[in-house]
Amino acid sequence: MNTTDFLTIASSIVPDRPAIIFEGKKFSFGQLNERSNRLANALTELGVKKGDIVAILQVNCNHYLEAYYAVAKLGAIFAPLNFRAKADELTYMLNNCEARILFVGERYLEMVGTMRPNLPKVEHYISIDKKVDGMLFYDDLLAKASPEDVFTEVDDNDVTMLMYTAGTTGRPKGVPLTHNSFVTYMLSNVTPVDLEIEETNLLTVPLYHVAGAQAVLAATYGGRTLAMMRQFEVKEWMKTVEQTRANRAMLVPTMLKRVIDDPEFSKHDLSCLKVITYGAASMPFEVIKKAIEVFPKVMFINAFGQTETASTITALGPEDHVITGTEEQKQKKLKRLQCSIGRPMDDVQIKIADEHGKEVPLGEVGEIIAKGPRVMSGYWKDPEKTAKALTSDGWLHTGDKGYMDEEGYIYLAGRGDDMIIRGGENISPEEVENVLYAHPCVEEAAVIAVPSVEWGQEPKAVVVLKKGKKATPEELIEFCRQKLSSFKRPRYVCFIDELPRTSTGKVLKRVLREQHGKTDNV
Repeated sequence: MNTTDFLTIASSIVPDRPAIIFEGKKFSFGQLNERSNRLANALTELGVKKGDIVAILQVNCNHYLEAYYAVAKLGAIFAPLNFRAKADELTYMLNNCEARILFVGERYLEMVGTMRPNLPKVEHYISIDKKVDGMLFYDDLLAKASPEDVFTEVDDNDVTMLMYTAGTTGRPKGVPLTHNSFVTYMLSNVTPVDLEIEETNLLTVPLYHVAGAQAVLAATYGGRTLAMMRQFEVKEWMKTVEQTRANRAMLVPTMLKRVIDDPEFSKHDLSCLKVITYGAASMPFEVIKKAIEVFPKVMFINAFGQTETASTITALGPEDHVITGTEEQKQKKLKRLQCSIGRPMDDVQIKIADEHGKEVPLGEVGEIIAKGPRVMSGYWKDPEKTAKALTSDGWLHTGDKGYMDEEGYIYLAGRGDDMIIRGGENISPEEVENVLYAHPCVEEAAVIAVPSVEWGQEPKAVVVLKKGKKATPEELIEFCRQKLSSFKRPRYVCFIDELPRTSTGKVLKRVLREQHGKTDNV
C-alpha cells in the first residue's frame, strides 16, 4: 500500500464528502482526486517522471494537497520548502535536491525571481495564485489536462517526500521519507475511512513540517474533512473552529497558550473540539494544566517525534491527562504531565542508551534512540551526517536526552547539546523552565548553560515577563531555590522581549547561547 491509495479509497467510499475546507471553499474527495489527476497529467506533459523532485514554496492551501498527490501518483518525490527560509537557504535546498519543478505562492514570487539565475536544475516554475510572465499558471495547467487516473508502479519503499529539517545548526538536512514511512503509522494508529463516521480536523501546522504532512495523510486515510488555515492566528483559529465545527486540532505549545490566554477565549463556542494534539516543542506544565481546565471535555495527546521518524514515535495519551486515582497515582500522573512524552508507539522500538549505544538502567539519563520501519534510511546526499545519525543496525540517534520509568514512560531531560552539567550533576533545562513558568510574572522562559570556572557550567534563565508585570533576577532565583534542588536553580537571569523560535515553536537555544551566554544578568 502507498499513500496514493489513501486518496483512491476515500474518493471511492465518500466521494462527495468535503476533503478540504479552505477560505470559504470546499473540495470533496472526488474533486481532490480529479484535480490531482489533472495536475499529474499536466506534470507528465512537462516531462516529470518517477524519481524526479518537485518542490513547492507556499503557505497552507488546497493546492498543496493536490500537488502532493499528483506528484505521488507519478512516483516522483515531493519537496515542501520552509516558506520562512531565506533566499540563500532555499537556493541551497533546491540545488541540493535538484528539483525540476517549483510551485510558487504569490508572496514568494519576487524572491524566487531573484533566485532563478542560481537554480540551474529547475526547468519549470508554476505560479499557484496568479498569472506571471515567465511562469506557467496552475489553473491553466489543470484546465488543459486530462482528469483520467494516472497509474505508476510505486513500491512501498520508494521515497515519496523529501523534507528539510529546520537547520538550526548548519545547512538544512534533507530527510527522504518513503510511502511505507507514512503507511505504517496510519495502519497502526488511524481509523480508516467509514461511511458512518465524519470528523473535521483543523490544520494550522505548516505543511513543510512533518507534523503537517502526517496530519494531511491521516485525514485522507481516515476520510476526515481537513479545515485548513494558511497560517496560525489566534482569533482566526477560534472563528474557524466555530465555523467548521472542527473535532480535532493540532497545536504547538505556543499556539495553545495563545488560545487559552486570549481575552476573547470565553466568547467563542469551541465545544465541538474533542481531541487536541500538541507537540513539536516542550509544553510548559502551567499551560497544559490550564488547557485541561478550560477544555474539560477535550482529550489531549502529547505527540513526540522527528522528521527523521516520519513524526510521532511516543505519545502521552488522553488517559494520562486525567488526574484521578489515589494520591500516589495523582502525583505520578502530575509528574508525567510535567516531564513525560509518553510511551513508544506500537510500530517503533525505543531505548535509552549511553554514548556507546548500550541500554542504560531504568531511571538513568541517556540518549533516546529509535528504530522501526518509519525511521529514515539516511540523509539526502550526506553520508557523513547519516553515519553520525544512524547506527549500522538502524538505530536513530534522536539527539534528545531522557530516561524511562518502570512502566515504560519516557521523560525528556533536554537536548544533548542543551543539557547543563554543573559539577558533574546533570540539570534538565525543561525542569527549571517548568518552575519558572509557575511564577505569576513569567510569560516565557528558557534555560541555557553558561561557563563557570568553578563548576564547569551554571544555569542561566532567559525570561519574558508578562505585560505590566515586574520581577528581579533575585526574586526569580529565590523562587526556583524554594522548588528545586539547590544546584538546579538559575545563577543568572536576564529579561528579553521575546524568545527566538523556529516556525514550529521550538526555542532556538543556540541563538540564546550566542546572545546571552555570559555570566551576568543582562
